[in-house]
Amino acid sequence: MRNALSLTILCFTIFLSCKGPEARRPINKQSGVYVDNSIKRNKKLIALEEQDIQKHIEKNASQEYIASPNGFWYTFVKKDSTQLVTPQVGDLVSFNYDVKTLAGTSILTTEEVGNQVYQIDQSNQDLISGLREGLKLMKPGEVVTFLLPSYQAYGYYGIDGKIGSNVIIKTTVTLNEIKNKNEDN
Repeated sequence: MRNALSLTILCFTIFLSCKGPEARRPINKQSGVYVDNSIKRNKKLIALEEQDIQKHIEKNASQEYIASPNGFWYTFVKKDSTQLVTPQVGDLVSFNYDVKTLAGTSILTTEEVGNQVYQIDQSNQDLISGLREGLKLMKPGEVVTFLLPSYQAYGYYGIDGKIGSNVIIKTTVTLNEIKNKNEDN
C-alpha cells in the first residue's frame, strides 16, 4: 500500500510539473511614440508644401491649375481636345519630361532624361508616383506641367547630388504616343 501511495504521489507530482511552453515577453515594450511623432512631422511637412504650391499657383494666376485627387496639381500647356484616348492599365506610353524646383531651377533636363517608355501600372520602372498617376490624365500630343509635393516626387531620399530631401518639384511632361496593350506588334 505504501508503494502504491508513493507511486500515486510521484505520478501526481510529475503530472502537475508538466505544463505547456510559455511565451517569452519582450524586455522593452515599444510605445509607438516614434511612429506618432513621425506622423505628426509628415502632416506638418505636407501642409507646408501645400501652402508653397498654393502660393506658386496664386503667383501664376494666368495658368489654370487643377487639383488632382492623387495629391498634386497640374495645368495643360498644350491640350488636344480631338483625342479621346488616355492610357489604360497595360498600355505602353512614350513620353519626355524635365524636372525643376518650384522656383524654376533646372534639376533634370529633357535631354538628360531622354525618351521614356513606361507600361501603365504594370512596369517595374523606377518612376515617381506623381508621374505614374499624371500620365493617366494625358492624351497623345499633350503637354502638361505638374506640381508634385515631395511625397509624390523624390521624397526623403531626393536625387543624389541633384536634389535634396523633401523638395517640391515642377515637371513638364509631353506624352508622345500610347500603344494599346491589345495592338499586335
